[in-house]
Amino acid sequence: MKKLLLAAAAAVTIAGTASAADLGAPRYIPPVAPVVPVAPVVSFSWTGCYVGGFAGGAWSDTANIYDVNNFAGQPVLPFDVWSYSLDSSFIAGGTAGCNWQPIGTSWVFGIEGELGYIDIAGSAYDPQFPLLLASTSIGNFYGMLTGRVGFAVDRVLLYAKGGAAFVDESVTVKHPAFTATASNDDARWTLGAGVEWAFANNWTLKGEYMYIGSGDTTACGVAGIEGTYCWDVSGHDGIGTAKVGINYLFGGAVPLFARF
Repeated sequence: MKKLLLAAAAAVTIAGTASAADLGAPRYIPPVAPVVPVAPVVSFSWTGCYVGGFAGGAWSDTANIYDVNNFAGQPVLPFDVWSYSLDSSFIAGGTAGCNWQPIGTSWVFGIEGELGYIDIAGSAYDPQFPLLLASTSIGNFYGMLTGRVGFAVDRVLLYAKGGAAFVDESVTVKHPAFTATASNDDARWTLGAGVEWAFANNWTLKGEYMYIGSGDTTACGVAGIEGTYCWDVSGHDGIGTAKVGINYLFGGAVPLFARF
């Protein structure tokens, strides 16, 4: 019996050794790295409405004035033309508008309103008849309603804009016996361009040039029994404006291109 038990134990030992040999050495399994989600790629969006303020300067060119007719159609005074320079002006005011940048594109479309202070003036006596003093005044306020189209390179926007400008221009010709006046506050065309930089998600800085077209004005006055006398004022090459401004954008950085 004892021999039988010894033989059985030896058989079990041999079987276990063979099984272990069949399994071989344990394989190395590297640890699995945790999966970290990739955040979406966020690009600045110009979509949204904004309000802001600006300051800068405006200037115009020489105004020409000439007789339209003489007293009662008679050549009492010689037909003459004279001119004078218009001073430059400080401008300041506010803007408000809205932008739309279609998702996935760099194009930006918008509309903008502008209201500001302006004061351009000039005057000169008629060198042939020194009793006549002509003067022009543009201001004190002006407005614009324009459309904008631009191309954005992330936080930098290059744009052009154009539309209507509203400027009050008054002309006066003074004579010792009477005064001729006129006001030209018609809507004029305006066109310009600028660059805007979003230095923060909701704040932008801009630099802009706008040109406002010119308008002719005829000033007439009643000279007693001689009837009505008129002068035309024209020739100034519109109004140029340059300004810098800051806007608060109700929008900012939002996901334009997402990658997960």
